[in-house]
Amino acid sequence: MVSWRRPGNIHPGNWCRRFFLVMAFSFILGSLPAISWAEWSSLISRLSAEGFNEPALQELFSRPQIQFEPGAMGGKLESLLRNRATSGEASSPSSPKNGVMRSLLKNPLLAKARSFLNENRSTLETIHALYGVPKEIVVSILLIETRLGEYVGEKIAFNRLASMALCTDLEKIRPYVSRKLLTARTEDYARERCQEKAEWAYQELKALLEYSGKSGLDPLSIPGSPYGAIGLCQFMPSNISLFGVDADLDGRIDLFSKDDALHSIANYLRGHGWSTELSRRAQQKVIYAYNHCPVYVNTVLAVADRLKEKTRSQQKLG
Repeated sequence: MVSWRRPGNIHPGNWCRRFFLVMAFSFILGSLPAISWAEWSSLISRLSAEGFNEPALQELFSRPQIQFEPGAMGGKLESLLRNRATSGEASSPSSPKNGVMRSLLKNPLLAKARSFLNENRSTLETIHALYGVPKEIVVSILLIETRLGEYVGEKIAFNRLASMALCTDLEKIRPYVSRKLLTARTEDYARERCQEKAEWAYQELKALLEYSGKSGLDPLSIPGSPYGAIGLCQFMPSNISLFGVDADLDGRIDLFSKDDALHSIANYLRGHGWSTELSRRAQQKVIYAYNHCPVYVNTVLAVADRLKEKTRSQQKLG
């Protein structure tokens, strides 16, 4: 099992090895766009100051898979700026919009969701009994997040989070944000959100290192979304220790394991207020905690409704 936490003492002989790692690291960084050794070094130093193993971090950051990806923060800021332009303020779960993702209500996808529900009915009924979350809601979220586990992201989650953590200064990513969105009127807002999201990404990066260490995973082997969500259930790393479940009792939380992911979805919802007999509005508020998007909330409930309708019709025929 890998430990990213700093050991109590570092053997003096490791300093020679660290020197060569730093040299290799510097060479690799020289080929990356818009990034310098000093900037990556500052991130490593900050992590080390919080107890992470500096030699292990030096080795990790020296690997060729490490890339600075400014588009991560650029995309996040563009999304925030678009939302601000269209609504003037963040969407609220108390007044959700009526839209749904129509593509997810088409028969082929719903048929796959129904098959998944039937194949995993025993597990999902156990989940309902343990957490109070209906099986249709759990399957609906899994369908929307990763197409029932078929698509877990094509980015390296570590790269996305590390890159965003470095983007505390708007100037670093200005070329990656549309000029139509980043204007004199929105610049102060963008600068503030850039710093805020960089700190958020740093905290998620720490959580990812903790998770990979406890799970014995290579941090660079974990795929994720454009903003670092991972697993079949697309948790941000900081949510794993709070709501992740070792359902198969193998000694670790594996969000790429179906049972662990399904239980974790339900545990997250219960942790945010789900209980039996919730009103529709109360259900919306809980699902909104999973993804702060009213259209997402509406789609989860719409897919779940379709799955329930099919179950009822099957029961009548039976």
